[in-house]
Amino acid sequence: MNLSKTYTVHFLLLSVLLIIFLLLNISLGSVSIPLKEIFNSLFGNPVAKDSWETIIINYRLPKAITAMLVGSGLAISGLLMQTLFRNPLAGPFVLGISSGASLGVALLILGSSVFGGFFLVAIYSNWALAIAASAGSFLVLSAVIIAANRVRNTMSILIIGLMFGSLTSAVISVLAFFSEAEQIQQYLFWSFGSLGNLTWAELSVFGIIYLVGILGTFSVIKPLNSFLLGENYAKSLGINIKKSRNIILLITSILTGVITAFSGPIAFVGLAVPHIAKMIFSTSNHKVLLPAVALIGAIILLICDSIAQLPTSEFTLPINAITSLFGAPVVIWLLIRKKKIYV
Repeated sequence: MNLSKTYTVHFLLLSVLLIIFLLLNISLGSVSIPLKEIFNSLFGNPVAKDSWETIIINYRLPKAITAMLVGSGLAISGLLMQTLFRNPLAGPFVLGISSGASLGVALLILGSSVFGGFFLVAIYSNWALAIAASAGSFLVLSAVIIAANRVRNTMSILIIGLMFGSLTSAVISVLAFFSEAEQIQQYLFWSFGSLGNLTWAELSVFGIIYLVGILGTFSVIKPLNSFLLGENYAKSLGINIKKSRNIILLITSILTGVITAFSGPIAFVGLAVPHIAKMIFSTSNHKVLLPAVALIGAIILLICDSIAQLPTSEFTLPINAITSLFGAPVVIWLLIRKKKIYV
């Protein structure tokens, strides 16, 4: 079997797995819904119980779509960062974009104790958290882009991003010190991450911004492949290093920012999925890896969300806890088995 056929088989298997886990995700929960009724609901046929149709259309389907968007977006962002910085430990949050989003939410929730007034009222707005997180992400993004144009060394950008993360964490700690226990608890719940809070209107906005980021990745496939052999090699191919670097940073920031704004900070996926994809496909070609990590990321987050729902139980575990508990041992096992890490 030649290489292209091998890739085709892998993508077909991943696509089938994505459909299977999507249906399972919609089926499982505090109320178990038969797969036949899910198909009836999705294709406009009568459903045995009206409550089942309400659960599927208004809650579980938006949540499953959110899981796929978040999983694929974080995985692609992680791949971009690992390639740009040539660092296997880089993830979508190394630029401090997620920290900026966290700061925006902290100012909204925890800042009500310090500033009161508008902040206190805005907490109860459906869009308030997303807008606050987006504003925080944009501020950090602007600072990172400015810094990127002033330094030549790519690793300096990585350090600057980490410093922004430390700075925002310090500000959040100060706000938490002056906040009430109830507000700290509300911020803590947001930091756990959540996939089930979006309405169709919010999901539409999320999807449009996500699509902009995904379309941007097609323009950087060649620069990404050239960066694997270093910036000097990329220059020899006629790649504009500064322009390509800024586009990659912008794409990552758009994806990470919108995901954190609507779903909170979700760990593990962006760091681990690129390694899993490289092990499965045995390639560093981003023309193959970009769709591969998108599929694997979506599948993994659907699985984690299905586990987090605690089927037949009314409780839902924090998605952040499940992604780490489920994913970290898998990655450790893969790395030990392969005895090699792919950069």
